[in-house]
Amino acid sequence: MGSSGYAKELLRSGIIDAKTGSKDSARRYLDRAIYMAGSHDVLAEAWFWMSEVVDDPVEKRKALENCLSHDLNHTRARRSLAILDGKLKEEDVIDPNNLPEAPDGLREAQADRFMCPKCGGRMAFSPDGSSLVCDFCSGHSALGGGSGTENEKDFIVAMATMKGHGKPLQEQVFHCEGCGAEFILPPSQISVTCAYCDSPHVVKLEDAKDLLEPNSILPHTFDQKRAVRLLVDWVEGNNIKPEKQVDLPRGIYLPMWTFDIGGFIDYTGEVVEYEESSFNNRRERKVVRINDQYPVMVNDIALPASRKMSAVFMRLLPAYDLSALKEYDRRYLANWVAEVYDIPMADASLDARSQSFQMIKRQMPSLLNDIKLIRASSAGMMVESFKLALLPVWMTELPFEGRSHLVLINGQSGVVASDLLEDDDEQGGLFNFLADLL
Repeated sequence: MGSSGYAKELLRSGIIDAKTGSKDSARRYLDRAIYMAGSHDVLAEAWFWMSEVVDDPVEKRKALENCLSHDLNHTRARRSLAILDGKLKEEDVIDPNNLPEAPDGLREAQADRFMCPKCGGRMAFSPDGSSLVCDFCSGHSALGGGSGTENEKDFIVAMATMKGHGKPLQEQVFHCEGCGAEFILPPSQISVTCAYCDSPHVVKLEDAKDLLEPNSILPHTFDQKRAVRLLVDWVEGNNIKPEKQVDLPRGIYLPMWTFDIGGFIDYTGEVVEYEESSFNNRRERKVVRINDQYPVMVNDIALPASRKMSAVFMRLLPAYDLSALKEYDRRYLANWVAEVYDIPMADASLDARSQSFQMIKRQMPSLLNDIKLIRASSAGMMVESFKLALLPVWMTELPFEGRSHLVLINGQSGVVASDLLEDDDEQGGLFNFLADLL
């Protein structure tokens, strides 16, 4: 048995002793395995298990950092380091292969209530992107949130808890601080206006065990009147004739996931080389096979976080300037409806990883000087961080061809998208239906 095989045997013995609680014996085996190991895989695993059998926090941190120096993508080491740093509570860690069942009944929720400190009137977020405005005394409350473009969360930490896998399955119930009424909010929403005292409320998700709170938001930049004008222009420009009255566009925030993907792609390729023959002075053609790795760095790949309007919303995503994202503040949602994500972060990350792999795989032949790609593996790719952002949308339905078609207006840029097929549009106009709204 070579030194590599012997190191693996020592590692296996050390892991067995660590799992059975024989820490002293485990440390001796792991120490020897680290000394004998020649591969990064064995060294990373040996250092991780060494962190499991030492009690001193300084030694534990050193072992975990040594593990990550040999394998930066070592999930268990990153999770343990997050616990050591206080970023993750050990009691919150779950087994992703055995997720707890969602509890039945109503979800108790806490909510912030937004009322004017001067006159007690209702405060609403103004689509100027920067303030809350009182409906009665026109008092302003400035919003000065920082940039949300770099406000990313650790993927490994989130995946270790229920928040990385959860989605809203229960209705939320909470009390209005103003009139004392108790009301129920659908699981798909995190903001509501009290039906009795007309005060706006926004649910706090930061204390929820199974849902992530947004960490970025792109505020609405124009009002309903501007949204109506954009809708009129779009309908007339596409020569669409609605079959009945069109509802006013409704302002809403829709959730979006963004992911940063790193790691590498293992690939096998073939390249043609030519060399001069010493026998007949002719160039000989030779196919050379190459096995190598291609580094992956994909930043902010965006995906809808709600299934309901994902197809149309996906068309709007390129029209958002995500550099304008702000740090999430519940005050932005005062008197605005906001959707909760129903695509769990874990599911969305798989789509993001798959899309990144396919995109890079298509580009690799040209990036690698026309190497013919034979095989490529995404096993070395890893989601490193993510954001959950809320994006502004104006939404309505267009009655056409016997059914209602969804129309979304980008609440930042004014770009319009719909599930209508332009080739099938009929001639006509919408001005007669909406002119009175302007």
